[in-house]
Amino acid sequence: MFYYLLTPIMRFNIVLILSAVLPAVFMMARVYRLDRLEKESGRFLWNLVKAGILSSLIAMVSEKIFFSVLGTFFSPSSTAYKIILYFVIVGISEEGAKYYMLKKNSWFSPEFDCFYDGVLYGVFVALGFALWENISYVLNFGFATAVVRALTAIPGHASFGVFMGVFYAAAKLYHIYGDEMSSQRFRILSVLIPVLLHGAYDYIATMETVTENPLFIIFIAILFISANIVVSRVSRNDRYMV
Repeated sequence: MFYYLLTPIMRFNIVLILSAVLPAVFMMARVYRLDRLEKESGRFLWNLVKAGILSSLIAMVSEKIFFSVLGTFFSPSSTAYKIILYFVIVGISEEGAKYYMLKKNSWFSPEFDCFYDGVLYGVFVALGFALWENISYVLNFGFATAVVRALTAIPGHASFGVFMGVFYAAAKLYHIYGDEMSSQRFRILSVLIPVLLHGAYDYIATMETVTENPLFIIFIAILFISANIVVSRVSRNDRYMV
């Protein structure tokens, strides 16, 4: 009896979960197809997706801790509060967690032998993060949220992953060359640039509604176009690093 009562709900949730997952899977497939020189193993890429999911859990804990502290020092309506929230707490927590899991799971991997691999890995970790986050949002707020996030948040996380990945690949290249100072510089950039982009994305998104503030549309258009140009160019000019 309970099975028949719950079946419609379960089916509805499956539809919602698929609507949350499929946009991320579609973008992973697109980036994977552009890996021209040497395809990565499915097991390795799945591990990166799981690393991204774990990074979302790490970020969630970090954000809750610092969010509770932020409110004791700043008014939620103040500009300082919003800047610290989006650029420091959210940006560093989420992009920092992604980078930590990215480096932990790929830096010393023998599969990391092409420059494009860095972009591929960054995107897979970022989309693992986005996939898990998206399921939570969609189950709480419904199918309309899935549509909006499929056009904004999912490509947004993928774009952050692209910029993280291209600097990460450069860091690996300099590490192989023995130039640790340049490698360290690019490792810093692989976190800093996504943090700034993520912070700007969230800050602009919450300024006003989209119809009242077209700045968000302009920002994400530039972000998505730039990320696509980077992916295409790195794929076209890919080379072995070892």
